[in-house]
Amino acid sequence: MFDIDNIAFTLGGTGVSWLELLSVAAGLTCVVLAGRNKKSNFWIGYLYNILLFILFLQKHLYSAMLLQPIAFGINFFGHWRWTHPRAGEESAKDSKALKVTQLTMKERCWAITIVVIAGAVWGFVLSKLGTAWFVGTFEPDPQPWLDSFVLMLTLLAQFLSAQKKWDCWVVWLMVNLANITLYLSAGLVFMPIVSALYLINGIWSLWTWFHLYKNNN
Repeated sequence: MFDIDNIAFTLGGTGVSWLELLSVAAGLTCVVLAGRNKKSNFWIGYLYNILLFILFLQKHLYSAMLLQPIAFGINFFGHWRWTHPRAGEESAKDSKALKVTQLTMKERCWAITIVVIAGAVWGFVLSKLGTAWFVGTFEPDPQPWLDSFVLMLTLLAQFLSAQKKWDCWVVWLMVNLANITLYLSAGLVFMPIVSALYLINGIWSLWTWFHLYKNNN
C-alpha cells in the first residue's frame, strides 16, 4: 500500500520520502509557473505550503514549520493582488492582471534596512537558543546567522513576488545561493540539487520578468 511517508529513493546515503519528493515537485512547479507569469502558481503554492508544514512537523523543524502559515498568508495576498490590480496597475495584455513593476531606489533601501535589522535580531536570538537560553531544551543552531538572514530574505522575496515586483527574482537568487551553502554545510545531498534548480529558474525568470516590465505586462 502506498504511504506518503515511505522512502522513495536514497541519494548519497540519505533517504528521500515521497512527502519530500511531492513537496519538491510542488515547489518547482510553483516557481516555474510564477516565472512564466501564470496565476495558477498560487494554487500549487497553497499545496506546497501544506506539504512543507507536514514535512517540517515530522522532522521537528518547528521554526520552518511555523513559517508556512505566514507563507500561506502571503501567497493568498499575492493571489488577490495578481488578479485584482488597482487603477494604473493593469497589464497591457490583460486588464484583470497586475503588471510587473520595479521597486524605487527608496523602497530598495528600506527593504535592505528591514532585512538587516530583522536578520540581526533573529540571528542573535537563534545564536542564544541552546547555548545561553533554554540549554537542554533546544539544540544549538549550527548556522544561526545564515539561518536568520535566509529567513528574512525568503519573506522579502515572497512579499515582492506577491506584489509582482521584478526585484523579487534578485532576492530569490540570493536566497537560493545561501540555501545551497546552508544545505551543504548541514551535509544534505538532495536539497542543494533542488536549490540549484531553483537558482536556474530564478535566472531565467529574472530575464523573463524584465521583458514583461519593459512591455508593461
